[in-house]
Amino acid sequence: MTAHRPIKSVAELVASGLVSDATGLGAVAAKYAIGITPAVAALIDPTNPDDPMAHQFVPTLAELVTTPDERADPIGDLTHSPVEGIVHRYPDRVLLKAVHVCPVYCRFCFRREMVGPQGLGTLTGVELDAAIAYIAEHDEIWEVILTGGDPLVLSPRRLMQIMQRLAGIEHVKIVRFHTRVPVVEPERVDADMVAALKASGKTTYLAVHANHPREFTPESRRAIALLADSGVALISQSVLLKGVNNDVETLAALMKLFVENRVQPYYLHHPDLAPGTSHFRVSIDEGQALVTALRGRISGLAQPTYILDIPGGHGKAEIGASVISGSDGCFTVRDWQGVTHQYPPKD
Repeated sequence: MTAHRPIKSVAELVASGLVSDATGLGAVAAKYAIGITPAVAALIDPTNPDDPMAHQFVPTLAELVTTPDERADPIGDLTHSPVEGIVHRYPDRVLLKAVHVCPVYCRFCFRREMVGPQGLGTLTGVELDAAIAYIAEHDEIWEVILTGGDPLVLSPRRLMQIMQRLAGIEHVKIVRFHTRVPVVEPERVDADMVAALKASGKTTYLAVHANHPREFTPESRRAIALLADSGVALISQSVLLKGVNNDVETLAALMKLFVENRVQPYYLHHPDLAPGTSHFRVSIDEGQALVTALRGRISGLAQPTYILDIPGGHGKAEIGASVISGSDGCFTVRDWQGVTHQYPPKD
């Protein structure tokens, strides 16, 4: 049965046919929010126990297993939060987390302890004022990244108000949005929303988060096209997830679809050490082998950068497999098929 409204509880999961045995899922729902839009529910095959869409969005008992290395704030947001709603980890950019709710709740989310109805909530007017003031007071801030939560759950009116305030800050040149909305709730993307994402004197980027080719439905393609046609620069974000996209064929198809829809592949994230997500994690060796295999299979236009967020708030590191090694000017280079070649020294 296809859901006609958002699924937000275990009972609704059962009623929609997405879960047949709800035993123990109440304990999962008590810890982590549930949210599945009708667009996503329509993509889930409840008869397939290995369905990659179900893995991403339908809760399982595996989420109750927490390993010793997992942490509530795996990438150290709180370590770099000078005021509520701001994360200032790098000198020239900040995260602005205006809202901590999402249209869907991914089961692998690295902010799963912070988002949802029982999470950190939406910034109050006073808190938003303080966050905007912080940005205005720090002239090294060149880019503001709206994330959360999903900023596109805000109304166009609210988004426009934020953009107008950022428009008044001269040193901010780039405003970036991180969102799942174009693929999980594409009907929200309309002319009013697109207009709200722009501000005088600012360049708008939007990072589209998708992890599997099936997320590119006709409706999501329409939403993405509306954004692209309006002049919003589009980049991608994906997470490397066991049981979802940890094979080269799926990753290649996903990255090609980004390019075909005018979304520049950007980051492929190694899964973070969020509580209850160990069943999604692959080894770094496996990830490196996958991105190396991509190099020889698909165009350079479709190559993402494989990224690890160093636990504890130490920032991102590129961890794609090293293809060149050597010393004293003599190097060995490995091609995409694993064959090694000698590269001569300069002299």
